Amino acid sequence: MADLFCGCSGLGLGARQAGFVVGASIDADPILTSSYRTNFPGGNLHIGDIATLTGDALTSIIGRRVDGIIGGPPCQGFSEIGRADPEDPRRQLLHHFFRIVGEVKPRFFLMENVRGLANRKNLPFLDSALQQIANHYEIVGPVIIDGSEHGAATKRPRIFVVGYDRQYVDDFNQDDFLGERCAPTTVEEAIGDLASAVLIGEEDGFDLWQFPPSSVHSDYASALLSADRATTGHRRTLHKGEIANRFAAVSQGGMDAIGRHPRLSWTGQCPTIRAGTGADKGSRQAVRPLHPEEPRVITVREAARLQGFPDWFKFHPTVWHSFRMIGNSVSPIIARKLLSSIRLRMSDGDALQAAE
Repeated sequence: MADLFCGCSGLGLGARQAGFVVGASIDADPILTSSYRTNFPGGNLHIGDIATLTGDALTSIIGRRVDGIIGGPPCQGFSEIGRADPEDPRRQLLHHFFRIVGEVKPRFFLMENVRGLANRKNLPFLDSALQQIANHYEIVGPVIIDGSEHGAATKRPRIFVVGYDRQYVDDFNQDDFLGERCAPTTVEEAIGDLASAVLIGEEDGFDLWQFPPSSVHSDYASALLSADRATTGHRRTLHKGEIANRFAAVSQGGMDAIGRHPRLSWTGQCPTIRAGTGADKGSRQAVRPLHPEEPRVITVREAARLQGFPDWFKFHPTVWHSFRMIGNSVSPIIARKLLSSIRLRMSDGDALQAAE
């Protein structure tokens, strides 16, 4: 399998959890991929421009048949929140994703993007991109999937498009692909236990925390705990007094009127965590949600938990870059569910083994 536009590889993590071999992960951003080799020591990361990548080159990198191609091309050119500039050159990367699919002809592909890609203004662009491969694949989607309806603790509606070759993958429709919806995970179930984590030191720029044996964890949190009960990236932001006082006055589920920070509710879900921009686009930090009780924005680890990343997963020593990684990622929980559904329908699914 190839993971294109991988970033920190939330989609790739879900693929691994579903039992696929991720033979190559490719992205142009060295910062967003900076923790890749720590998290996936057996992985095969290539930094490069996917616009210039050929199908032959990708197959050579992997060194074997490519069963699947997954990826989330940059979404800023289609976002309902941003400018969605039709002249944004990043929009063309959607075409390159499907160009590569057409050149490699994997047994299936899965593409993720923002909900705005399916609106009336952008849908013709998606249709045009899909025409490159329409004769070879059965297409499912575009379908909007909200993470909160499938086990994540965040309301994060995203577009997914899946294509499969009927020679190798059994037929399925949108309902088969999604499976049953489940009750949403609450913010408290996702991050409530993090209050008991104790700072134990620092390593390679990361703050290290560990849960004492007496800690109580929800089923959701228990599934994300690391084997040694340790984690990183949970240092709280210390705001100036006037800002902390302002945050303290915001009720759960409310909104800070000045900074537009939403306050999380213990019994609700987190809104979409936004990525902000890199240095090439002004280094703008996205608005972060407020903790349900404490007068501060959430930590990196709290954001990671809400998105569905396990506690052993590292991001970046710099908070801003960590939130860019998380905000740009696909929830591993959703990725695992969707890719497990595909794997079950592959004719040689039993032969697919996790690589790392």
